[in-house]
Amino acid sequence: MRARIILMAADGVSSAAISRQLQCNAHIVGKWRRRFSAEGIAGLNDEPRSGRPVTISQSLTRKVVMTACSKPPRGLSRWSIRTLARELGLPPARIARILRAYDLHPHCLRTFTFSPDPQFKEKLLEVVALYMQPPENAVVLCVDEKTGIQALDRTQPMLPLRAKRPRCWTNEYVRHGTRTVLASLEVKTGRSFAHVKETRTSADFLSFLDELVKRYEDQRLYVVLDNLNTHKNEKARNWLRLHPNVGFHYTPTHASWVNLIECFFSILTRQGLQHSVHKSSKDLERFLKAYFAKYNDHCQPFHWTKGPEKLQHIIELTQQFQAEYAAANL
Repeated sequence: MRARIILMAADGVSSAAISRQLQCNAHIVGKWRRRFSAEGIAGLNDEPRSGRPVTISQSLTRKVVMTACSKPPRGLSRWSIRTLARELGLPPARIARILRAYDLHPHCLRTFTFSPDPQFKEKLLEVVALYMQPPENAVVLCVDEKTGIQALDRTQPMLPLRAKRPRCWTNEYVRHGTRTVLASLEVKTGRSFAHVKETRTSADFLSFLDELVKRYEDQRLYVVLDNLNTHKNEKARNWLRLHPNVGFHYTPTHASWVNLIECFFSILTRQGLQHSVHKSSKDLERFLKAYFAKYNDHCQPFHWTKGPEKLQHIIELTQQFQAEYAAANL
């Protein structure tokens, strides 16, 4: 920041403008301009400070960092500042300063999933090609299932939205059963078609496919699916052989994000299900059917935005993870 202050000042920018652009106080800008004018580059360095000298040695810092990055003793799943302080016999404040300096966060946990599919690249590019360059005189459909949608009722009435207060409901709820949605998304138009079922079986899936074939009679269908057993078992393969105008295109294993219908399910969850209350599973079913009809009135297509460079980066990263995983399991 000090260097940017000097460079902007050399370009003729005023101190007030510098402070606004760098989001710092004007007196800070003036201070470093004066220091640079008097001492040159050396004036941008920190001056000696009063107080007790630093007593944290490099070996002690390294010990704290190595311990924080290691597995804690039996009975703990992660380190905290206080457990590290007890383990190393140091003040918690000193542990906190070291962790902050090295940007270590033992309390945080991030999740990731990489695809172990050996045909990851081929499947990914095949599905993306259908999105970006769909075949002529054909329909590309994304198909998937959203299972275990709960019909939840609250034990007390919901409080409505008011100024300075969001809608409120009680934490206690009552379950009234579940429903499963089998849905398709037409890539070109964004229109959805869905069945609401009590079960999720091969018969339900094939019945849904029969309805799709009727809706798109005499048209070639390219259907994007994930790797559920109901999508790839013997019954599904037999059905596919009986319908030569339909082709299945599977997303890579553990890469359902490639299926654009996940965007539709996300909208359904956020706009439809998160704030809904249902007295019964039948009530939930009626709500879902009404939502699908309303959605199709204003739907828009989803456009695939990950270009070749992004796809290549994903492919290379996945192949790297696959190689490391294979080496770790030898």
